[in-house]
Amino acid sequence: MSAAPRRFLVVFAHPLRDSLSAALRDSVLDGLRAAGHQTDLVDLYEDGFDPRLSAEERTAFMKPGYSPPADVAGYCERLRATDGVVLVFPQWWFNMPAILKGFIDRVFVPGVAFDPDPAGGRLIPRLENLRSVHVVSTTGAPWWITELYMRNPVRRQIRNGIARVCGRGVTFRMLSMYRLDGASPHRCQRFIEKVRMAFSRV
Repeated sequence: MSAAPRRFLVVFAHPLRDSLSAALRDSVLDGLRAAGHQTDLVDLYEDGFDPRLSAEERTAFMKPGYSPPADVAGYCERLRATDGVVLVFPQWWFNMPAILKGFIDRVFVPGVAFDPDPAGGRLIPRLENLRSVHVVSTTGAPWWITELYMRNPVRRQIRNGIARVCGRGVTFRMLSMYRLDGASPHRCQRFIEKVRMAFSRV
């Protein structure tokens, strides 16, 4: 068990309840709870989350005193309160599902995740509690296509473009299962157990 229990926001994005991603979500939760951590699950499809950034939101986005709309304000408060974020999702076309991208667009916003630099420089991190960001993901592509040909755009986007922008000294870890298409139940189960074990040691 970890010496210092923390609070983790687990964000899940998959429309099917019997998917491998759903099993991985449960493994993440089981592992974190076994380690003594608190968990806060956001199931984007179950919540009916609207990923669309409205014209009103975009117009007000970077203006001083921006206030998130009522339908995302609660998610923003949960993000502010967390010590760690875990994103669980399948990769479609070498990217996150649109519903998850919309969650980031609408929840990781000015005044919550960062502040704009008045001088027009780098964004100023605002998630003072955030210590770690984790990704658990699957992809139908083999390792060499994802890592060598595509250079893993999901990892670069989340690690460099989100975690390191919104927090200070944030650690990042990504667990991926490649070649999901045609994978045997045994190989899927091995990855499920790998994820559970990894999060029991966080």
